[in-house]
Amino acid sequence: MTAPEEALGIRPFASYARIIDARTPKEYAEDHIPGAINLPIVSQDEFAEVGTLHRTNPHQAYVIGAQYALRNVARYIGEVIAQHGPKDRLLIYCFRGGKRSRAWADPVRNIGYPVDVLPGGWKAYRAWVREQLDQWPAKLQLRVLGGSTACGKTRLLQALAAEGAQVLDLEGIARHRGSLLGALPGQPQPTQKSFDSELLQALQRLDPARPVWVEAESKKIGNVQLPTPLHEALRAAPTWRVAAPLAARVQVCREDYAHFAAAPLEMVAKLEPLKPLVGGETLAHWRALAEAGDSDALFASVMERHYDPCYERSLKREHTLTPVELAGVDEASLRAAARALIAAEVPR
Repeated sequence: MTAPEEALGIRPFASYARIIDARTPKEYAEDHIPGAINLPIVSQDEFAEVGTLHRTNPHQAYVIGAQYALRNVARYIGEVIAQHGPKDRLLIYCFRGGKRSRAWADPVRNIGYPVDVLPGGWKAYRAWVREQLDQWPAKLQLRVLGGSTACGKTRLLQALAAEGAQVLDLEGIARHRGSLLGALPGQPQPTQKSFDSELLQALQRLDPARPVWVEAESKKIGNVQLPTPLHEALRAAPTWRVAAPLAARVQVCREDYAHFAAAPLEMVAKLEPLKPLVGGETLAHWRALAEAGDSDALFASVMERHYDPCYERSLKREHTLTPVELAGVDEASLRAAARALIAAEVPR
């Protein structure tokens, strides 16, 4: 089978002992090939200095840039490259596969290491990621878990994985739970480009011959967007509607949103933008529950007055949903439901 990376003019990423991103830390932070390490040919400050000088004195900029590059590469060779054996193949890339890549690759090749430079650099990689994300959804047998907030979808997805099913955890990749309250404390979301790279890596691990379980998602998960072909595939796929008793859903909220359970007034502050939808009376009720420290009642009310009606409005009349009633969100109930889903026939 042809490796998809061959379209980039290189070997499969997994075949390289080391993938080196020669760009600046800022460029690397925005997006990079998964598994690559950032060994910038010039630092962020050096890059800015050379770029500024290049506007008025290109020759001197090249002289200074070469000095920085040689010093940095010499240090990296001692600190990183020397750890590798002479047969370890390395992949090096910069923004366009030009001067920064060559400045890195040439001295390492001279030592005797086999080195590939990514033709077109990160820019070509980024175009390839977009092309791959357009193609992958059509290959997959998606099975979608729908249901209102805190019904146990994520835990059921985890139980399916524990039972050996293939799963695609979009919220895990996005590092967001997909609602107004979905930001994860201390875990910033990836950039859109980085999300795309991580998503493609997850898709490439899947076996198209086997079903893939995934949660229903909106086009956006927090600040990142799903590729249009994937979002459309989710909407068209067979869908199971997960439901659980209200007490179990409150338990999910209490555990998964523990930071709001401990500070319910902060939760209400996050819900302020909903005032045009739910009305001032409902928002005042939520604030009163928060001031009383009754986070369980607050969670229940937010689900009943906002999330549940919102979910019902979002349902498509033409879409058939197969019900999945969870007895609870304990491990035994979730594993039993997962085994039943795996064994069930796909609805037509």
